[in-house]
Amino acid sequence: MRHTKVIIMGAAGRDFHNFNTVFRSDDRYEVVAFTATQIPNIEERKYPAELAGKLYPNGIPIFPESDLPRLIKELGSDEVVFAYSDVSFNYVMSKAALVMACGADFKLQGAHPTMLKSKVPVIAVVAVRTGSGKSQTSRKVCQLLRAAGKKVVAVRHPMPYGDLVKQKVQRYSSLEDLKKYDCTVEEMEEYEPHIVNGTIIYAGVDYEAILRAAEKEADVIVWDGGNNDMSFYQPDLTIVVADPHRPGHEISYYPGAVNIYLADVVVINKIDTASRENIDIVRKNIFGINPKAIIIEAASPITVDDETVIRNKRVLVVEDGPTLTHGEMTYGAGMVAARKYGAKEIVDPRPWVVNSIAETFKKYPHIGTLLPAMGYGGKQITDLETTINTVECDSVIIGTPIDLRRIIKMNKPSTRVRYELNEITKPDLNEILNNFMKKHGLK
Repeated sequence: MRHTKVIIMGAAGRDFHNFNTVFRSDDRYEVVAFTATQIPNIEERKYPAELAGKLYPNGIPIFPESDLPRLIKELGSDEVVFAYSDVSFNYVMSKAALVMACGADFKLQGAHPTMLKSKVPVIAVVAVRTGSGKSQTSRKVCQLLRAAGKKVVAVRHPMPYGDLVKQKVQRYSSLEDLKKYDCTVEEMEEYEPHIVNGTIIYAGVDYEAILRAAEKEADVIVWDGGNNDMSFYQPDLTIVVADPHRPGHEISYYPGAVNIYLADVVVINKIDTASRENIDIVRKNIFGINPKAIIIEAASPITVDDETVIRNKRVLVVEDGPTLTHGEMTYGAGMVAARKYGAKEIVDPRPWVVNSIAETFKKYPHIGTLLPAMGYGGKQITDLETTINTVECDSVIIGTPIDLRRIIKMNKPSTRVRYELNEITKPDLNEILNNFMKKHGLK
């Protein structure tokens, strides 16, 4: 029987998971290539034979997504699977049109075929878009479960930007583990807050192997989603975070809209900085496609370590990288802090950006006068440090989830922005989790 030849379009996360769960052991298919986008320096590698299974003794090559039309023709691809996240419906269908014009079928894989079943209860915390506040929500969920005396393990959506074999299963319980696994800034931003709060966190490439390891030390597993992707694990409770600063995205971005359909609870975050009109639009859209979902309104109050670093100063605002890039936000927590604490001027970093940081601005011109904290490797971290220290400003606002000063030496005064989830309406997460624990015999 002739194999169906498949190319998987991805960004070093969902693509590998879909391969592992659907294609790796199915000899009806032959995955001839992955393509990669969104994340720098991941194409022109291989998905290694050690992870690809016995059907792929030579591994699977990874190419830039720009090569897709050529690959479909040269490799004789019958089917192209789209497997990355945080993109508009129009974007997805533009890729579908390209693939079909090149002669292959275009495919999206459903949630349940790629969800692994856990032996312990799973709470999935996912989002409508990158930068909605999913990470602070998952931290709050872990905090409440720990306060109830439960052993909690968080499992983070993949960010495997290094040696994939070494990253098969990663366990983080101390800040030293960040060095052990040679984490990028993006990885540290997600792992460090959990570690500091006392939550063990797993990540990696093979999420079945990760799940089996996490089950051994958990009463509850919290899936800490990435971008606006669906959970890799079959959840017993799905909490989705929506962003009223981007009204309408909850019904027009993939696969965030899938999450809304699957939601048991939707947290409309940032109501303290969004207009009532936009909050109501998001609420109406959620109700329109999932009227059974419980809706919580929540705030993300901003605080800083030292407001004198901001007040009446010419400031450089450094924001979370993915939130500004493929998350498409034009401001984040750093900008909110600049306005709240009376900055004199937001200094445009573009005249001083260098190398990979300059390339980021070319790829995402909407970023404007903010500096994304890009750090997908040592060179990019160096470029970020050079840019920050060259910008002519009075001080720096650090709006990232981690304190960049731990990995970058800054030659200017700086202050860090902090923000946590604060539910305003009832039922709140505590009530929802109490009911969850009762239902699953954990109370």
